[in-house]
Amino acid sequence: MKLYLISLGVGVLVGVIYALLNVRSPAPPIVALVGLLGILIGEQVVPVAKRLLSGEPVNTAWLSSECAPHMLGELPSGPRSSPQRTEAPT
Repeated sequence: MKLYLISLGVGVLVGVIYALLNVRSPAPPIVALVGLLGILIGEQVVPVAKRLLSGEPVNTAWLSSECAPHMLGELPSGPRSSPQRTEAPT
């Protein structure tokens, strides 16, 4: 339930920001996509900041193992095998 309340709160906050910027809702596609990109980047700020504050280095190996999979999602590995369909005789 807590996750839903947080999601609702963030949605209200975004709605207020849209109103202050005079952006209609739903946002035009490019504005929405830039906003989603900002969300993805913003999610990665926290782990990087935690690592920097703990004194550990932020190197490319760590970034590629911790941030890239979350930013890019699971990339396709090839064609999926689909079950063969059999047609009923007519």
